[in-house]
Amino acid sequence: MADLEQRLRDLNRGMIAFDLALASSALLAPDRTLALLGHESPSDDARELFRRCAPIWFTFAAAHATAAARGEKRDWWALAWLRGTEIATDALWARSSAFTRPGARAGLWFAGAANLAMALGFGRLGR
Repeated sequence: MADLEQRLRDLNRGMIAFDLALASSALLAPDRTLALLGHESPSDDARELFRRCAPIWFTFAAAHATAAARGEKRDWWALAWLRGTEIATDALWARSSAFTRPGARAGLWFAGAANLAMALGFGRLGR
């Protein structure tokens, strides 16, 4: 069990970097970031809706950092709930016809599965 807990803590530290990178990229280079995700060149409104997600991902990075720094059960529990809010969002987004790169939709479904796994794992640390 200690090994699993350490792996979850390591994953948490990696998610700080991932969410910071995703938020920064969405804010500063939304077209390039969307292209990396397999999205066609976005319309103006799609670009700005994506850019609008940057503060959300900065909040995720802050939550991961808080859990890493303090490590209190309430921090892990809050992080589990936060990750839980993202379980279905990418799967819904995968319905967009603008994702044309092969595997892009599967990647979004995988993101939902990863969020489910993180919600369960971080919830375990919160117990």
